[in-house]
Amino acid sequence: MGPGLRVLRRRRDHGLVKDFHDRLHRKVREQAGREPEPSAGVIDSQSVKADAVVGADSRDFDGGKLINGRTRHAVVDTLGLLLGVMVTAADIGDRAAAQVLLAQVAAARHRLALVWADGDYTGSLVERCRAVLALVLAIVRRSDDMRGFVVLPKRWIVERFFVHLMRSRRLARDFERSTGSAEAMVHWSMNLLMTRRLARRLPSRA
Repeated sequence: MGPGLRVLRRRRDHGLVKDFHDRLHRKVREQAGREPEPSAGVIDSQSVKADAVVGADSRDFDGGKLINGRTRHAVVDTLGLLLGVMVTAADIGDRAAAQVLLAQVAAARHRLALVWADGDYTGSLVERCRAVLALVLAIVRRSDDMRGFVVLPKRWIVERFFVHLMRSRRLARDFERSTGSAEAMVHWSMNLLMTRRLARRLPSRA
């Protein structure tokens, strides 16, 4: 293992990657004129192929998307910035993963009151969010008369987030042995995005 990977592992294991991410997140929101902590978000998932180094204990087959690998479950705010991520084997259902992820996000983001989701998150999860997490899970449905590609309200925000991840070469597929490392790489990708946003808006020197 090279020195760079050893440093990343130490930062991951001590929670420094996420801590740095959360500090940047607050700064970007404040710079955009928003409250440091969001009150609304969007949840979705993305299945990606896994490299050969990913063991059978954390990878599987997503029958719906025909992908052998892992799934990234993510909650983002209305600026498209990450609030929480969980990486699982690709056969783990969206609702099962969301039950855990939304509990984690709600515990860390105390102002969060509303999360938009697509039809894969219906059922008992909606009631559980309301009763246990004091969180409104609003389902954005595609109407029966829609044909072809249609941009649904709020759903484009999380889709743009996944597009950003796929532009990060390390995240085009999952190369990490552990799901913890895979989650850390998502945070690092967002760190790069947020530092660029902050740098673009710094006042120019005379």
